[in-house]
Amino acid sequence: MRAVNATGFAILGAGLIAIAYGLARYAYGLFVPSIRSELGLSADAVGVVGSMAFISFCLASVVAPLIVDRLGARYSAVLSGLFALAGLTLISQAGDAITLGAGVFACGICTGLMMPALSSGVQTNIRPDLRGRVNAVMNAGTSAGLILCVPAVLLLSGAWRMAYGSFAVLAALGIVAALLLLPSASKVGGGKAKPAPLPLDTQRWLTVGRLTVFCFAMGVAGSAYWIFAPDLVVEIGGLSERLTGMLWLVVGIAGLAGAWASDLGDRLGAPATQAIALVALGAATALVAAAPGDVWMALVSAAVFGWAFMTLTGLYLVTGIRLLRERPSMGPVVPFLAITVGQAVGSPLVGWAIGNAGYVEAFLMFATLAVLIAAFSFLFPRPASDAADEGGEGAAESRMAAAPATSKRAMQDGQSETESI
Repeated sequence: MRAVNATGFAILGAGLIAIAYGLARYAYGLFVPSIRSELGLSADAVGVVGSMAFISFCLASVVAPLIVDRLGARYSAVLSGLFALAGLTLISQAGDAITLGAGVFACGICTGLMMPALSSGVQTNIRPDLRGRVNAVMNAGTSAGLILCVPAVLLLSGAWRMAYGSFAVLAALGIVAALLLLPSASKVGGGKAKPAPLPLDTQRWLTVGRLTVFCFAMGVAGSAYWIFAPDLVVEIGGLSERLTGMLWLVVGIAGLAGAWASDLGDRLGAPATQAIALVALGAATALVAAAPGDVWMALVSAAVFGWAFMTLTGLYLVTGIRLLRERPSMGPVVPFLAITVGQAVGSPLVGWAIGNAGYVEAFLMFATLAVLIAAFSFLFPRPASDAADEGGEGAAESRMAAAPATSKRAMQDGQSETESI
């Protein structure tokens, strides 16, 4: 069986990310009103259930590199999909908060495992100059998931069990696709084990630390829009609650442009790309606060926010993987975990600011925070691009140039097998 090529890997990966992030993680918040009403849950119970996804995502992210290194890209993605299938099925059949929480917890595990599995497969089976682009396209799959969620909410808001049952079917199809099309191993060279990577030196740890700080700070700054923008336009702007679904639809559509995050970072430089996207994120946050009752202004802000957020997450993903080339399964864990923790910290801070200063003032505060973070972008890591010489690969190419013709052909054949996915 022949696995997919780079384009196919990007499309398949984006689809699996859409299931893991869009359906298994973000859909819950959109269906909360209907779920809460039917199950008779209190606000406290809804909050506890929602926190299950954060807890399980963090736990899964910590162990994901170990799982991926042992199981490989294909079976790690399948395992992630199985958790999505179990979680979505449990949610669709939930009759109380315990079953609902178990389903949300399983979905969080799926989210924590999926990107490390896919990025590991990319790092070891995709040509170096295409890796950043493939990873960025896969990351944009989150937007595709949001696009799929919103019509489901609008059309099936009262039939949330049917919606989650449909999501479970899509998760099952994703498992089959991963099993048939993803590479079976996450190690280059026909599955032969590579020597254990050397420990990172102090300079590299400091660089990874800078990336972590920026990811955390962006998570804090972006939490105002993610958590409270719907309340702002409804409570302060007086707009219809149905408009909130349209906001996330626009966020998802515009976020698809985040697929070009790697190319933009390579062209402008990672620091400049981060600065532009953070300023855009701040502008979107300020824009919706400036005119919360203006429908078109709210939609424009959603489009700007969607592009900015997905560009930033794509840039952080690619940067993390490039900084940790020898540990491809750990590359996405560092930025995504830092962003998630930032969102968890930022959410209560925004709530506190709203309670003490008001919606508009709180949003303007967090918009200002995004711009201030952008001002420090000159400290953002500048990793070498994927097309650059990558140590072992560069050494292999040098040996190939000096090898006899027969050996050269043999090495080329082996390389073709590795890059043909």
